[in-house]
Amino acid sequence: MVQVGSDSQVAVGVDSSGASSDVKPVVARSLVKEFGDLVAVRGIDFEVRPGECFGFLGPNGAGKTSTMRMITCASPVTSGSLLVNGLSVQTQGRAVKSIIGVVPQGDNLDDEISVINNLRLYAGYFGISRTEADARAKTALELFQLAERADSPVDELSGGMKRRLLIARGLINEPEILVLDEPTTGLDPQARHLVWRTLRRLKDQGVTMLLTTHYMDEAATLCDRLIVMHEGRILAEGTPPELILRIAGETVIEAHSLDVGALDRIAEHLRDAGAEIEQTPDTVHAFGLNGSDVAESNVPGAQIYSRPANLEDVFLRLTGRSLEE
Repeated sequence: MVQVGSDSQVAVGVDSSGASSDVKPVVARSLVKEFGDLVAVRGIDFEVRPGECFGFLGPNGAGKTSTMRMITCASPVTSGSLLVNGLSVQTQGRAVKSIIGVVPQGDNLDDEISVINNLRLYAGYFGISRTEADARAKTALELFQLAERADSPVDELSGGMKRRLLIARGLINEPEILVLDEPTTGLDPQARHLVWRTLRRLKDQGVTMLLTTHYMDEAATLCDRLIVMHEGRILAEGTPPELILRIAGETVIEAHSLDVGALDRIAEHLRDAGAEIEQTPDTVHAFGLNGSDVAESNVPGAQIYSRPANLEDVFLRLTGRSLEE
């Protein structure tokens, strides 16, 4: 169980749930979620290991949030099985909720009361005493640099402060599993790095985390393993370095131009050299070659360069480069 001490250090105590140490935090088998005729999650299988940060990547509508909501017992499972610390979300929802912390995608704070009273109110849902709730709230606010706003009404906070307060609230019950759905959306770079440092500290102390994010650098920084989802299915699973090497390779060659003819000539040359090509109206991406092919591909009116492949390349290669509404 997570413990956020008064010195703002995160410690891990004894697992009070009684779960065996070899029980995995989350196990999904043939998991399906339907909303009427819409199938949001299509029979997926995955396991989360103790103490890791497990990521869910995918475009909007991929099924990430639907999966998270089933894990947190906020939405019922249509079919298949889903266990959290060995507990069935279908039949043991109350027990599951007691051991998880949730940072939702949307802001569901109570704007009419103060920052610290939001934390006190949430602590009450877990039967935490007022004295203990105050101690935990004070530490959580210090951790996310909100202590000076403890008595401020929530509606006076900036959007970034509200996101940090949502994460602080998710820790108030000292969860064994922390579920984070787009936790740093709307944060400036300094606040994002503050959140990252805190989450890394939690993970280093053995807290299991589930993370959805659209920030590829965030996924690469925090996730030990991740899955890429699209249209309710899992397309790939692995560590960020494994996925990058397997799907995008070591190097990506990019060419940019508004001259379609120039891009066509570059694409033809790189394809003849053995590259896999993805082309949009103003860009060519070539996979499977190295930087030495850049000089030979120079075409007047085009910018061309090589760079290391990254997680965004994996994401776009698997889910496509066109915008889906």
